[in-house]
Formats: sequence, structure tokens, C-alpha cells
Amino acid sequence: MTMPQEIASMESSKFFKQLNIGWQRGGLKWKISTTFSGLILVLGLLVIGIVYYFTDNALQRQVDLRSTALASNLADAAAPLVTRKGMLELDALVGKYGRLDGVAYALIQDPKGEMLASSMQPFPIELKDASGSSTASRVTRVRGKSVYETRSPLLDGQLGTVRVGLWQETVQNDMRATLLPIIGLIIACLALGVGLSIMLASKTIRPILDLKAIADEISRGRLDTTVSIQSNDEVGELGRSLERMRASLKAAMTRLNRE
Repeated sequence: MTMPQEIASMESSKFFKQLNIGWQRGGLKWKISTTFSGLILVLGLLVIGIVYYFTDNALQRQVDLRSTALASNLADAAAPLVTRKGMLELDALVGKYGRLDGVAYALIQDPKGEMLASSMQPFPIELKDASGSSTASRVTRVRGKSVYETRSPLLDGQLGTVRVGLWQETVQNDMRATLLPIIGLIIACLALGVGLSIMLASKTIRPILDLKAIADEISRGRLDTTVSIQSNDEVGELGRSLERMRASLKAAMTRLNRE
């Protein structure tokens, strides 16, 4: 009984065999264009991966800095209000932060975890947390949506904890809005590079194709065909060698006809 691994190995072998046959049958222009285009695409994908990795990390750090700054600023502004128990002013302050663009909620809880003020009403049960002294950042879910939450201690944790949540969807949309134009520009450069490689391959191979056509004419006995390759590179040397061979063959045929 044939094992699945053996079947997969046989199919893979057939695929690479057909690919090798196709490569051998392909013309020189196709081979050069495919090689250049493949190298450009591989390098392009590598560049896209590197750019995405570093840009995504940089944007994530910016999100961390923003959320930390919001939580710290709210903690600094709320500390005197909590000290003198100015709850109306505290509610107004928390509500102001909760209305900022991309902010899901802002809330303040005392050291025991009891809620002092919250911008999200009615207060979601998912946000009930007794660990009021924690300063860690985390991803949580509120009302079915993901939220990136950052905490900051209120007066070194003596008065409680400030928690600020950013909608993760908004954060991701901002990241995509920054990343997509960069990736799009790289893809456009890749497409341009592939197009230029095909044009370069066509221009490079044209003299060789002309020499091939002339050699075919000479092989059919048409010795009056002239070789018009005038370049000074290796292709030009090949053309001049072919012209000398044509002239020698024509001279030999002329002598044979006279005899």
C-alpha cells in the first residue's frame, strides 16, 4: 500500500521534472527574463518583510507611548481630585479622556479595586478587576471588541490605578494606513523592476537572436546574407567571426563553381 508521504514525494518529483523540462525548452529571452524577475521578486519580498517587521514594531511602540502618556497624564490630573474627593470634577475629567479619538474608555479605581470614575456607562462587567495596583499593559475584550489597555498608578498606587483602553481596531487601522502606502510603493517598484528586466532582457538578447537568424540563413546556403552586428562587445566579436566564416564559405563555393 502506497503511503501518503510516498504519493506526495512522487507528485513533487513529477512537478520538478516538468518544471526542469519547461526550463530547458524555454528560449534564452524567457530564461533571462524569468531569472531577473525571480531575483527581483525574492529581494522585493525580503524588503517587504523587513519593512513590515520594523515599521510594525515602531508603530506598536508609538501606540505604547501614546497609551502610557494618556494614562500618566490622567493620573497626574486626577490625583488632586481624588485626594479632595472632587467626584464631579473627576467624572468630567475621565469623560474628557474617554472622548479622545481611539479611546475606548478611561477609568479610575481605588486600591481595593472599587470604581471611582468611568467614561464608559453603563460600566462593563468585563472591566471589573481587583488588581488595582497593576501597571501592566494587556489586551482585553469589552463588549465584544478587543481593547489595548494601559494602567498607571495614582500617586504611586496609594490612591488607586488609572486604566486607559484604546480600541485595537482603531490602532490596527492606523497601522494599516501607515503600512499599506509603503508596501504599495515597494510593490510598484517591484513591478517597475520586473518590467525593466524584461525590456533589458529583450534588448540584450536581440543581437543574439539576429545572429541566430543570420546563421540559419547561411546554413541554408544563402551566403549573400551579410552580418550587420557592429557592437564592440562579445556579441560583436561573434558577429564578425560569423561574417568571416560566411565570406570564407562563399569564396570556397565560388572556387568550386569555377572548377
